[in-house]
Amino acid sequence: MKTLLKHVHTLVTCDDSDRVLTGVDVLLDGPAIAAIGEGLSADGAAVIDAKDLFVYPGLVNTHHHLYQYFTRNLPAVQGFELFDWLTALYEIWKGLNADTVYYSSLAGMGELMRYGCTTCFDHHYVFPAGADGLIDAQFAAAEQLGMRMHASRGSMSLSKKDGGLPPDSVVQAVDPILRDCARLIEAYHDPSRFSMRQMVVAPCSPFSVTAELLRESAVLARQYGVRLHTHLCETKDEERFTIEKTGMRPFAYMESLGWTGPDVFYAHGIHFNDAELRALAATGTGVAHCPCSNMKLASGVMRLPEMLELGVPVGLAVDGSASNDASNLLEELRTAYLLHRLTSGDRAPTGYTLLKIATRGSARLLGRDDIGQIAVGCAADLFAIRCDRMELLCADRDAANLFGTVGYHRPVDYVFVNGRMTVRDGELLTIDSERTHADGAAEVRRLLEDL
Repeated sequence: MKTLLKHVHTLVTCDDSDRVLTGVDVLLDGPAIAAIGEGLSADGAAVIDAKDLFVYPGLVNTHHHLYQYFTRNLPAVQGFELFDWLTALYEIWKGLNADTVYYSSLAGMGELMRYGCTTCFDHHYVFPAGADGLIDAQFAAAEQLGMRMHASRGSMSLSKKDGGLPPDSVVQAVDPILRDCARLIEAYHDPSRFSMRQMVVAPCSPFSVTAELLRESAVLARQYGVRLHTHLCETKDEERFTIEKTGMRPFAYMESLGWTGPDVFYAHGIHFNDAELRALAATGTGVAHCPCSNMKLASGVMRLPEMLELGVPVGLAVDGSASNDASNLLEELRTAYLLHRLTSGDRAPTGYTLLKIATRGSARLLGRDDIGQIAVGCAADLFAIRCDRMELLCADRDAANLFGTVGYHRPVDYVFVNGRMTVRDGELLTIDSERTHADGAAEVRRLLEDL
């Protein structure tokens, strides 16, 4: 596959030089970006006239729960905060099966892709008794879409009867969890450059897993050379729970179990204190920022300006669909921009800084230097937006800050993943969207039939 984008109106590279180029050509050859320059040509390449296109690196989502896509917009839980929200929804999620996960993954990743996302990390941690092949179903959905996928073998081992939140039917013992983690890593994890499939080990949270599982998960992940992920410092309820159960704040508890370092990234990270922020920076431990979810669940505001000043690795994420109710990283960019302008004033990150967080920053959390930028030799992951539409009048004054200032968050015109076109004119090319909707709706009815 070769594609030549000719005379790109504006190319925002997010590379080491932070280049914003005009009138250049971009050659995609197989999975890689082969050349950037003027007057390029290539035998056999499909040519796209890009004179009216803004072109950006593909966005990288660093925290999702795709299975939740089918419990979006439930009126009964809209006013709940995290613990009550989880307790209510576990009663639905215990009915998950491989079909639920497959169709929800198609729909959730399909939405992400239509809005410029080319890589998705998903944190799946609900494994009901008797439900097999859930992560396998996610990889099948990603392959169908053409999405670059980092899946996780999440887990819960602390049920209600043991002082946790989840019901017995969705928790597992430590040994079966670790065996399945090893199976999935050996079956799917591909550490090679331009890899489309990688695995992460990801126990759910301090209030749903035991210390033994956290400790042993860290050991196993490092034996295999994969990354570690969990929720942390999302709410004050979590903080109180952890102090009551362990005598330590959440970060100190995780630190005591081997959960810091450049191979670890947490979701949310709202309630870190000053010393903990410095420790994150010193150890290279990352955080996935989920502003829409944090606002909807009234969890709080992440201290993003301080984290960036200290050098804490940060990525952007949409979080699970049931708490965000959308899978749109462009909307997440705009929300983050406005939220931190409101709470931090002139210390807040610019729209371009947030774009880099959603590309280079997110790629760093996933341990990758081959995605998140438009540079020769990097993966041919990018999206493009037509700038000759009415709602983008004046956008060319500062295309790099577009998603903060103008706040564009509609479907994009083109998406390429590993050099393959997956979206054209805002529509998915790799799946039948109408069929996916029909199949998904049937599975939603099954999942919710007892409500």
